[in-house]
Amino acid sequence: MKRGHRPQPPPEPSSSRAATVTKRKHHCLQQEQSRSSKSNSNSRHAKRCRTRIVSESETLTVVPDPPRTLPASNRFERLHSSSTPRGKQRHKKSSARDCNNRQWVSSSCDTSNCEDKVVVVSYNILGVENALKHPDLYYKVPCKFLDWDRRKILICEEINHYNASILCFQEVDRFDDLDNLFQNNGFKGVYKARTGEAYDGCAIFWKDKLFTLLHQENIEFRSFALRDNVAQLCVLEMIQNQSESELYTERSMSPPTLSRRLLVGNIHVLFNPNRGDIKLGQVRIFLERAYELSQEWGDIPVVIGGDLNSLPQSAIYQFVASSKLDIHLHDRRKISGQLEYPSQCRGRFQNQNPARSLLYRWSDEERRLATGSGGATHVQHQLKLSSAYHGVPGSCRTRDNHGEPLATSYHSKFMGTVDYIWHTDELVPVRALETLPIDILRRSGGLPSKKWGSDHLALVCELAFADDIKGI
Repeated sequence: MKRGHRPQPPPEPSSSRAATVTKRKHHCLQQEQSRSSKSNSNSRHAKRCRTRIVSESETLTVVPDPPRTLPASNRFERLHSSSTPRGKQRHKKSSARDCNNRQWVSSSCDTSNCEDKVVVVSYNILGVENALKHPDLYYKVPCKFLDWDRRKILICEEINHYNASILCFQEVDRFDDLDNLFQNNGFKGVYKARTGEAYDGCAIFWKDKLFTLLHQENIEFRSFALRDNVAQLCVLEMIQNQSESELYTERSMSPPTLSRRLLVGNIHVLFNPNRGDIKLGQVRIFLERAYELSQEWGDIPVVIGGDLNSLPQSAIYQFVASSKLDIHLHDRRKISGQLEYPSQCRGRFQNQNPARSLLYRWSDEERRLATGSGGATHVQHQLKLSSAYHGVPGSCRTRDNHGEPLATSYHSKFMGTVDYIWHTDELVPVRALETLPIDILRRSGGLPSKKWGSDHLALVCELAFADDIKGI
């Protein structure tokens, strides 16, 4: 019944009417005091939330985002169309939920007969120290969303939804926390911290029931005069199904194929946009060693995850994808694409025409760092790599013309793609998890957020072994 249309009660005796009036006055006074108390309490709470101490002499004002209605359990729920409409309010809630979903998209390959599949995740999880040192990147992010104790739980819950097999994490500076969380979920991991004064590093985790670690090594780029960044390489062997193993033993037969092995690489490339020579040198050495290690273990498949700090439009991306690059066709300061596309997501892959390109001058030292030789002008690697996301068609709302995500990272000074998953021809992408549309990211004001625990989005793909797939 609407307010203002209540039925009138019968008249009261004058004596009881006076008592009732007194009672009502007392009740109204109590309500007013209660409202005043709540208002003061809320005001104090808002004051606390709006100011966060950054250092002893500096404060940062943060305005919290309005609360969202999406429950955590629906974060990865697939979109469904309802046959029973329930009004405008239901439609609005459904739209809000859809905005925060990430959808799986599948390739056109028939993988129904594939027995061996792996789900690979590459994720820059935002180092705790890095977030504290760069508050200008997160001034639109409520302080509670930057809290590591909250973020690590979000990251762990997110990974659980993916049913992941292998994890490549970058910007890890609380490895013990992650190791404890992921051990409870059946993962084992190895960690390599950056050299020098930096606090973060790289970590690889794998499902203990699915893989055995056969070999592990690290690359310290400092030993090549290429700064303090690091990379990891692990050789993993898939654990054969016990029932299948017993069946072969009983029949005195050997398995039809060798044990599945693959090389997993993980790298976080230098950020500095001006030092394209160092960035290219790090990628070159990493890919060279990955190829050598793959050959040492019997030409095994390679899968690589990492933050390359290079855009899909960049020469460094071209180098990884095409295996070669003439450095004199590119400006050292623009070779990663970060200066040319500093803070926006263009979503277009621009091929450079060598005939129209200038021959840029590189010093002998810059050439040595980039190519390994002061007199060389070309750089090359021997791995035949493909991007997992390029291999699975996606939505124009989330992909650029080259098939890569439009954005894998978003904060106040950058929105774009720097994270990738690469694989050799022995592996084929089965499906990939779409990133968030640009308009949805912009609406959030920046990452981390209520739903996501980092300023990057995790890249997730499922890979199958090519020899299992018909027609390949």
